[in-house]
Amino acid sequence: MKRILLFTTVIVAFWISLQWTKQPVEAAVVQAPRFEVDPMWPKPLPNHWVIGAVIGLDIDSNDHIWIVHREGSLEAKEQYATAKPPASQCCAAAPPVLEFDPAGNLVGHWGGAGNGYDWPSSNHGIDVDYKGNVWIGGNGRGAQPAALAHDESRMASAGAVHDSMLLKFTQSGKLLMQIGRPNQSQGSNDIANLRLPAKSIVDPKTNELYVADGYGNRRVIVFDADTGKYKRHWGAYGHKPDDTQLPAYNPADPPAQQFRTPVHCVALANDGLLYVCDRTNDRIQVFRTDGTFVKEVFIEKSTLGDGAVFDIALSKDPGQKYLYVADGSNMKVHVVQRDNLEVLTAFGDGGRQPGQFYAVHSIATDSKGNVYTTETYRGQRLQKFRFKGLAPITSKSQGVVWPK
Repeated sequence: MKRILLFTTVIVAFWISLQWTKQPVEAAVVQAPRFEVDPMWPKPLPNHWVIGAVIGLDIDSNDHIWIVHREGSLEAKEQYATAKPPASQCCAAAPPVLEFDPAGNLVGHWGGAGNGYDWPSSNHGIDVDYKGNVWIGGNGRGAQPAALAHDESRMASAGAVHDSMLLKFTQSGKLLMQIGRPNQSQGSNDIANLRLPAKSIVDPKTNELYVADGYGNRRVIVFDADTGKYKRHWGAYGHKPDDTQLPAYNPADPPAQQFRTPVHCVALANDGLLYVCDRTNDRIQVFRTDGTFVKEVFIEKSTLGDGAVFDIALSKDPGQKYLYVADGSNMKVHVVQRDNLEVLTAFGDGGRQPGQFYAVHSIATDSKGNVYTTETYRGQRLQKFRFKGLAPITSKSQGVVWPK
């Protein structure tokens, strides 16, 4: 009996030890946010309106979704109703700035040339700041929009450019301020003008305006958001920016010591870290708000042409644990763990159906953690991806996240 009892005790102790050894393995399971596309969002636009390349996206404090699109990117057959005489009942370009409520209803629209201000010839980027002001940039070189080069790192060539400014509006479209003037830019160390600015964001703690400047310049520049007064600027790694044309991107080369154009996005975390899209270098560089370089990560480093890092949004958990990276060339959204910049998984694929992408360009999150994306070129679309909580990572590429 004593032998049986001793044997039983040993077996039980061994089983308990196995359970303890299992615990670290179970605790090590890595999770990531999970999403499903909402194929019925947004609702159809009124007035036979259609949208062109959607080149900017932001979400305000009321969870209203704002986009800016390019009317001039529509084909003639998409605007038959505007011909003189009308060629058919449909369609016409929607106004460039559109505001949607959380249910997907269009609740506001305005903007465009001919309203008494220097509207960009090729608008690019929209930001609704913590005070409710709306900021819009542009990347048009001439008075009329032109097709973008296949290699956008070659856009920063010499000569005057029209879109050397950033515009600040009320939510109803009244111009409040303009930083810079058309055709006045003097390059990446000009503190009075911009040069094809791609995106901006205002820090609510300091009221400072950060600009990804952008398609013509190779820098981040900072202004006072109320007065437009210049504060500071910097290039890659915090260096003084240099406008010398770099050779074509080669993923086998050492990392470039300057940004390539376009410097395509800025995203500011609550802890004061600033994330910058160095798009055609396929990398994200992280800075403190004074321009001190912190670290970098490469995303799909072998991507050529348009590059992989188009835009960045932060998750809405208290610690903002994740970055969502719009990759317009590889047609997906990467989910990145923010503390170590590890790419955990991705969703999306190339195509025209809901949940697929053609050149996903801009990305934003609402207060509930839902993700919104826009598509440029012939994508011409705004999509919503519903946050479904955290789940274990089962694949590095989830493909189309269709509703179950």
